[in-house]
Amino acid sequence: QVQLVESGGGSVQAGGSLRLSCAAFGYTYGSACMGWIRQAPGKEREGVATIDSDGSTSYADSVKGRFTISRDNAKNTLYLQMNSLKPEGTAMYYCAADYSPRGYWEWADFRYWGQGTQVTVSS
Repeated sequence: QVQLVESGGGSVQAGGSLRLSCAAFGYTYGSACMGWIRQAPGKEREGVATIDSDGSTSYADSVKGRFTISRDNAKNTLYLQMNSLKPEGTAMYYCAADYSPRGYWEWADFRYWGQGTQVTVSS
């Protein structure tokens, strides 16, 4: 089974940058679809971005042009580079994985989830 551990969260001012990392454990990593999902307290969960095993990506409109999802299969690591952060980006960010290709809108279908890492963006 796939196990996921996020890191890299923290507090930044609006306009700043953070890079989140997700260490993945499981022999199926190379063929898995990976994604980032976020949720603010009291608000609905939303998909942020996904990346398939072939490098194909999907992004929510709210983060296009500012966030970049990538993966390093040799290191079994997923990344989310977040630039030009906005206060509405404040949320718990979760790394997720699935055996099938997924778009960001299919966040509920991911079967493996990490514990999350908190991102706080101040204005």
